[in-house]
Amino acid sequence: MSMSTRSATEVLVAEGESVQSALDAAAEGTIIRLAEGTFEGNLSVTTPGVTLVGAGRGRTVLVPGAPAPTSIPPLHDAPADVISGIALHEMTDVAIEGMTVRGFSGAGVYAHSCRGIRLADVESDGNRVWGLYVRESADVEVESCQARGSQYAGVAFAFCPAGSRCLVTGSECSESAFGVFVDNSSTVRVVGNRCHGNAAGILLLHQTYEGELPGGVNDCLVSDNDVTGNTLAAGGEAPDDLGAAGPPISGVGIAAIGTERVAVVGNRVHDNRPSGETVMPGAVVLASSADWGGSDSSDNSLEWNVITGNEPFDALVAVDPAGQRFRNNVIGTSQPERLDDHAPQGTV
Repeated sequence: MSMSTRSATEVLVAEGESVQSALDAAAEGTIIRLAEGTFEGNLSVTTPGVTLVGAGRGRTVLVPGAPAPTSIPPLHDAPADVISGIALHEMTDVAIEGMTVRGFSGAGVYAHSCRGIRLADVESDGNRVWGLYVRESADVEVESCQARGSQYAGVAFAFCPAGSRCLVTGSECSESAFGVFVDNSSTVRVVGNRCHGNAAGILLLHQTYEGELPGGVNDCLVSDNDVTGNTLAAGGEAPDDLGAAGPPISGVGIAAIGTERVAVVGNRVHDNRPSGETVMPGAVVLASSADWGGSDSSDNSLEWNVITGNEPFDALVAVDPAGQRFRNNVIGTSQPERLDDHAPQGTV
């Protein structure tokens, strides 16, 4: 292979050369720089402390090639034979920056049981099942990324425990069942993103799955996001349908289902309306997941949000409003009406 070395810790990979060979040979602390161009084949990061840097979204592009074997655990909610673009398992202090991952049958990036992962300026484009999928991991940052066109979520945090300190910020998520999905994960921050053209823009869900870890969604922050025009319909019965096997969802901006101590603050939620059947007929929804093996929503707060121009309701609270906090919101239509009047005594 004709890779050139700029320094002891920096390796350059030209178009047509093997990125996996560079990853396999890398020592901790190595920076692997990918030139502008298209690179074929799925990648496994097997050394902690490496940085994989492209020339920028749309300039360095990773696409499927001959499938390479991987020891990464199977991707959740996917057939066993799917291939993810970049996979990491039990890795620490890995950064992936400045590239597009396109057209894989699994996820664009799949991180399982990792700590200290940073995805910056990464685009997931049309990866079949998930976009950027983080599972059972901690201290993960997704910054200034784009994710579109996946069956489930553009960005997902699944079973990340309390204290995991996961963050998605400055990112754009579109054309998926869920833009950002917080699935049985706690202490996740969803801040300053743009979610549009999904079935649900941002979904936080505590639900029990057969054979899965115990879950919960606690102590999360959803703040300063633009959540607009989410009109797709998800939850079909066919395996390839958007959001397959889930309940019908459409027209949802932000939903917190079975959550505890989630703060929804300073978001702008407009023009979300269903195009099909939905179990959540509101743009901002607080509801229980007890019927799905989860829990009632309690001690959540909606503050300083502008929620207008949505259908059929701007806000729908299907749990006891007295167990939540509502302050200083601008809400067009809601059920029940005048939600700010339902704030617990002493909080207004």
